[in-house]
Amino acid sequence: MMGYEQMNQMTMKTTTMMKNFNKVGPISTPHKKTMRRSVSAIDGGATAAAAGEGDRGQNLETLDLSGMSLASLPASSINLASISKLDLSNNNIQQIPESLVARMLNLWALDLHSNQLKTLPNSIGCLSKLKILNVSGNNLQALPKTIEDCRSLEELNANFNELTLLPDTIGFELTNLTKLSVNSNKLVLLPSSLGHLTSLRVLDARLNCLVSLPEDLENLVNLQVLNVSQNFQHLKTLPYSVGLLISLVELDVSYNGIRVLPDSIGCLRRIQKLSVEGNPLVSPPFEVVEHGLEAVKQYMSEKMTESNNKTPTKKKLWGIGKMVKYKTFHGFSSSPGRSPGRRTGGDRHREEREGFINVSDYRQIDGLASPRHVSLFNPRRLLSPLSTFFSPPRY
Repeated sequence: MMGYEQMNQMTMKTTTMMKNFNKVGPISTPHKKTMRRSVSAIDGGATAAAAGEGDRGQNLETLDLSGMSLASLPASSINLASISKLDLSNNNIQQIPESLVARMLNLWALDLHSNQLKTLPNSIGCLSKLKILNVSGNNLQALPKTIEDCRSLEELNANFNELTLLPDTIGFELTNLTKLSVNSNKLVLLPSSLGHLTSLRVLDARLNCLVSLPEDLENLVNLQVLNVSQNFQHLKTLPYSVGLLISLVELDVSYNGIRVLPDSIGCLRRIQKLSVEGNPLVSPPFEVVEHGLEAVKQYMSEKMTESNNKTPTKKKLWGIGKMVKYKTFHGFSSSPGRSPGRRTGGDRHREEREGFINVSDYRQIDGLASPRHVSLFNPRRLLSPLSTFFSPPRY
């Protein structure tokens, strides 16, 4: 048992430590994970200055400014180069200063969803380490071309905007992109360069005005989910390459104007979910669709086999093969039953009018080219003087 005097000494030591702690202040944390700022601090008041002094030397990883009713994002004493994740969602921000973004050199995640943005700053291309960008729920009509410089970007969410197009060469530059979400916009076409996004796993382009899809989708070898539903009467066909997506697991083409699915759908070996409802389908017919995915795959596969069997094998022809029309250059009519020496005045008049090309000669040459016909196309005949080689052919 501890004696009375010992307990009294421990109490006095504890009191002394608390007094010293109050004088010095709280111990600073060397690595602070998340910093939640108040509106007054962001607006650059005295609180911001004091907070800035306390934050110097610290490694801020996340700055959360969401849901603060901010109308703008003024410069503050925050060291933006030390931020790796910035959340500005659910505010009323209409514009982001160019200079502010250019200072976020170590940013890898930027959340701007649910604001009033009409444009993104061109300096967003300076964010070479950016991996996640969320700009959904704004008023964007286009993405800046400089977004192609964000070559580390893996996820791009631009849902619920007013986008009418995407940068043409976006697929050539953002080769690390794994998820592209552009649903609920006004897109009419997707850029043809999209077929170069070989790392892409999810493509969500539903609720747009798409009239077609790029032809070379087969290059998207890692694509697992493709959703182009609810483009309604605008989307009436699918490219053959849809059936060549070797990793595709889920395909949603529901509520469009599609009448015929491409036969290549039967080649989708990994497909687990196929949604085609809401289309005026003729092929496959409704009675096949209602039996489920496997019935549709089998029907399309059989149709593709049948189509291949009906395609005639092209015969390999050597030489000229079949010439539908040829013209002589000697200026004489070579029509059957009329020799060059029996020309009438009308013939001479026509020859003078037409020059050396006789446009009235139509003949058919079947099979292998015979020497007498080949002689008409002999380079020596075509390139030599008239008097020597442009005489009528001898039969």
